[in-house]
Order: sequence, then C-alpha cells, then structure tokens
Amino acid sequence: MIRLAQANDEPAIRHCAEQAYARYVPELGRKPAPMTADFAAQIAAGSVYVATDEHATLEGFVVFYAEDGHVLLENVAVLPSAAGRGVGKSLISFCEHTTRQLGINAVHLYTNEKMTDNLSMYAKLGYVEVGRRTEQGFKRVYFEKSLR
Repeated sequence: MIRLAQANDEPAIRHCAEQAYARYVPELGRKPAPMTADFAAQIAAGSVYVATDEHATLEGFVVFYAEDGHVLLENVAVLPSAAGRGVGKSLISFCEHTTRQLGINAVHLYTNEKMTDNLSMYAKLGYVEVGRRTEQGFKRVYFEKSLR
C-alpha cells in the first residue's frame, strides 16, 4: 500500500533513508543529500508518500512535488530488507501516476553519478539523461521522463 506520510512516520522515514543510503557514504566521503533532508518539513508540505507491507510497516518512501511544469522526484528509498521486491518501482510508478493526475506530462529527477545502480534503473524505466553537473559538492546526473 502507498499512502501520504504523516508526521508520526518521520522517524521510520529517516531510518529508511539512513539504511538505504548508508552504502554510499564511504564512496562519497559524506552522507548523500537524501540522508540529511528535512523530512518533517517535506511531510508537512504533503510531498512524502510511504509504501507499507500488509502489517502497515514502512518498506520505503518517495518524495516528489510539482514545480515549473514538471514534477521533481526528489527522493525514493527502500529498506534493504525490502529491496528486490518491486517497492522502489511501485513508488516511482505512483509518482508518475500522480503526475498524470495533476495534468503534468514530465517527471524530472537527479541522482549521484556514483550511484551506478540508479543510473541503469532509471534508464530501464524510461528516463533519459539530460545533463550532469556538480552542486553542493555532489556530482549529479539529471534525468527526465515524458509521460505523453
């Protein structure tokens, strides 16, 4: 099940982000941006959705919002214990479906160039690389997907 996050989900969301991105810390030399996000503010803004199992236990989350004629998929994370079961793909599909419901025809996202699994996954899901740049010391790869 995917539902809008509530304030009391914040500790589980933070834990999920810590677990999902921990493997990248040694390679990046610091925590990636999704590990330091202000989840409380994102939840309050209505930008966070959680995926739960049949026991209502959080398995992953996605953060996205509309801006400048597209939706920015800012973060998608899945607990390592739930990886490989389609949770991440379901969260991305949910983002795309919601984007269409809003009457918006494009999803934009970025990931770190060292997160090579993400680079291939987004390409397989129909996202096209549109640029690379360094921001806040992170080497980011930008993707877009047209929903037309």
